[in-house]
Amino acid sequence: MSENQSQSTGLAPTSGEALRKPRVAVVFGGRSSEHAISVVTAGAVLRAIDRTAYDVLPIGITADGRWALTADEPDRMAIADRRLPSVADLAESAEGGVVLSVDPANREVVYSEPGSVPKALGEVDVVFPVLHGPYGEDGTLQGLLELAGVPYVGAGVLASAVGQDKEYMKRVFVSFGLPVGPYAVIRPREWEQDPSAARKKIVDFAGEHGWPLFVKPARAGSSIGITKVDDLSGLDEAVEEARRHDPKIIVEALLRGREIECGVLEFEDGPRASVPAEIPPVSSHDFYDFEAKYIDSATGLVPAPLTDEETAEVQRLAVEAFEAASCEGLVRADFFLTEAGEFVINEINTMPGFTPISMYPRMWQESGVDYAELVDLLIRAALRRSTGLR
Repeated sequence: MSENQSQSTGLAPTSGEALRKPRVAVVFGGRSSEHAISVVTAGAVLRAIDRTAYDVLPIGITADGRWALTADEPDRMAIADRRLPSVADLAESAEGGVVLSVDPANREVVYSEPGSVPKALGEVDVVFPVLHGPYGEDGTLQGLLELAGVPYVGAGVLASAVGQDKEYMKRVFVSFGLPVGPYAVIRPREWEQDPSAARKKIVDFAGEHGWPLFVKPARAGSSIGITKVDDLSGLDEAVEEARRHDPKIIVEALLRGREIECGVLEFEDGPRASVPAEIPPVSSHDFYDFEAKYIDSATGLVPAPLTDEETAEVQRLAVEAFEAASCEGLVRADFFLTEAGEFVINEINTMPGFTPISMYPRMWQESGVDYAELVDLLIRAALRRSTGLR
């Protein structure tokens, strides 16, 4: 029985339980197209966790969904010579699997291999899920952890699902009075059953809002699968590229202005916003795509060169977005500052990039919270929360 369980049952912990450090399972990898970035993020988190305060259990999820016991070797999780890391490279076995009980009274993790006796790896007090995209950031893993009764870092089931689906994210923002840009959604059946009508819907959208436009997977991140489309000739190819990652796509109008980001972090007294950052135009890329973010190490301006009034406004909007989607733990909110001087929210990320060059930790570093403290604050916030309705 863990210390948290002892408190919940009213029993006094034994001396061994009282002295035991909280155990953090860092879960990473996953089945989405953002698998490699999740591995990189996990390496940074593992390197930063205070081992004098926490015991750590790295658990990788392979691209085909197997939960694997992995080596606690952060240096092997980095991008090296433009080669992306994977859980398969880090797994201690090609067949062994990790199982988390869904019995809330039993937080023990078990490891088994074919033909071997299962081995108990001990209890887990909190999970730090650093998965990006579907099957991890979208509420699916969060639902499993709720069933298991294990606290976890970051947004709950609803906020994770809303934060993953760009259509419903925008619908929530509109309902709370937050400014969003023009968009159109093409659902799977629309393109599959009548591609001509779906194409006309996009062309009509472009006729109203102008070319170029962006075609995106509705439920993916890290700029994967996104195409900037300058005219009708590139439309079908862009749709197919987006649909490789998600059968549901979203089309967004080009907003002319500056790209501004702001981090939100949950403290004991509530969420606070970081200093904002600006993503300047990247001359070697059409837009801030995957390679610009993670391979070519494009650098943002932290803090963003904004007026005091603009800074206060984007921080206010970032916290409002956090609250509107019922988020917990952390969020990176992305905005456009238009040529008319208005902020328009593009999206939120409930588990933003957390690599050493990622904007979220850089914004908090500039706000006075270094990387190790940021990780610790997120773990402590998760340990304060219960699972279930809250």
